[in-house]
Amino acid sequence: MSTNMKRVYESRSTLSELMLPNRANPDGKVHGGEVMKMMDSCAGVTAARHAKMNAVTVRVDEMVFHLPVLVAQLVICESHVVFVGKTSMEIKVTLKVEDLKCEAPPKVALTAFFTFVALDQMGKPTQVPGIILSTDEEKQAYEDGRKRYLEYKKKKTSV
Repeated sequence: MSTNMKRVYESRSTLSELMLPNRANPDGKVHGGEVMKMMDSCAGVTAARHAKMNAVTVRVDEMVFHLPVLVAQLVICESHVVFVGKTSMEIKVTLKVEDLKCEAPPKVALTAFFTFVALDQMGKPTQVPGIILSTDEEKQAYEDGRKRYLEYKKKKTSV
């Protein structure tokens, strides 16, 4: 069981991939499930880096599609821990798209919050390190994550 504190930047992750036609519909738009899988993989790396153990997805909240993802775009997926409970971690994932044929900067196409639970060697939930909040932005993200966590707990007990 690890109880060390970690800074947010210590578990940040980035995955990039060029979108090819085999991931798209006939109109050239990449399937939502394809980008969701990439986002889950990126968040999973962040969770494993933070917890230093296996972690599994237990919830995806607030997935917002801002732009379509198109064939031939570079997809850049970035994730970081925003909130930590006892055994769970909420991870914000931002998926950006970049047109490699022009000078425009990458644009945000999707955002989402993924919640992971760390598992010990027996597959049971186990404690994760806390996080050290260094900036006002990190503190606000943590507070927003805490509110989502408490709301989810409230919903879960009322079911």
